[in-house]
Amino acid sequence: MTRAAEVVRNTKETQIRVKLNLDGRGSAKLSTGLAFLEHMLDQVARHGMLDLEIEAKGDLHIDGHHTVEDIGITLGQAFAKAIGDKAGIRRFGHAYVPLDEALSRVVIDFSGRPGLEYHVGFTRALVGDFDVDLVHEFFQGFVNHAQVTLHIDNLRGDNSHHQCETMFKAFARALRMAAEADPRAAGAIPSTKGAL
Repeated sequence: MTRAAEVVRNTKETQIRVKLNLDGRGSAKLSTGLAFLEHMLDQVARHGMLDLEIEAKGDLHIDGHHTVEDIGITLGQAFAKAIGDKAGIRRFGHAYVPLDEALSRVVIDFSGRPGLEYHVGFTRALVGDFDVDLVHEFFQGFVNHAQVTLHIDNLRGDNSHHQCETMFKAFARALRMAAEADPRAAGAIPSTKGAL
C-alpha cells in the first residue's frame, strides 16, 4: 500500500500544492520562489527517502513569511494524511547530523499532539536573502498540522547555512526513522492507548 497524499491550500496570501509519497526514492520537484527553502526541502526529500512535489505562489513582494509558514502547514497536512492511523510504524525517530563545524539533533514523535521545542541560535539573520527566523515558522506550521512532537536543537555552528542544513537533514532522517514500518509491530498502533 502506497502511503501518499496530495493537499492543496489556497488563501488570499498563498496558493500551495504538496504531493508526498512517504515510500519514495528521495526525489523532489520544487517551485516556491524561495531558492534557499527549496535547497532545504530537497534535503528533506533526499535524506528522508520520500518523494516530494511542492508548488507555491505567495506574496513574496511583502516577504517570505506567509509562503514559508503555509508550506509548513500544507506539508504537515500531507504527512498526517499519508501516514494515516500510524499502525505498524516505529512512531519515534531521532538523528544527529553534522556539516563541517555545525551539528544538529532532531527528535520526533508521531504522537497525535502538536509540540515544538526549537533551540537554535543562528549566527546571522540571513542566508543569502532568506530570513532564518522563518525556519521556526516552517517547523511550527508543520508540527501543528502533522500533529507531531518535534525537538530541534542546533548544538553548535558558526555558519548559518550549515546550521540550517544540519537541522533539515536531521529532520529528514528522524522523519524517515519514525515513519518506517516496524517489522515486529505486526500492524499494531504503537501506543498503549491503542490510538494516536
